[in-house]
Amino acid sequence: MNNVQSDPRVLVIEDETSVAGTLRGMLSALGYAIAGTTSRFDEALGILDREPIDAVVLDIDLHGTASYPIADELAARGIPFIFSTGYGAHILPAGYERFPLLTKPFRRAALGEALANLLTAPTSEFLSGSSRASSAQP
Repeated sequence: MNNVQSDPRVLVIEDETSVAGTLRGMLSALGYAIAGTTSRFDEALGILDREPIDAVVLDIDLHGTASYPIADELAARGIPFIFSTGYGAHILPAGYERFPLLTKPFRRAALGEALANLLTAPTSEFLSGSSRASSAQP
């Protein structure tokens, strides 16, 4: 998709309500429109089917279940995303380390930089991993 408009639309997939709220606030302050917030695979698919999405912030651990099937679906659709985790990059299985990752807690500036890099890179670069954002902590 990667059609950056005046207010790029970001989907937040996060299971912790307080973290999701913080992310929504950060994204709004950075000038992004919130396309939706969910913590469930089926809801995420519904939003992806209904809404134009420019990028996704994807928590790796959703209610104790890895979100890699969602990541696979996003990659198949060519929708750029950033993994978000409190565990660090070492938990990423082979093949997923090519995607951008932010380690919680992260600052708004780190999120903004990662999304800007993601949205300005061609989709082919995102899928190949050459637009990888660095892990960022405060």
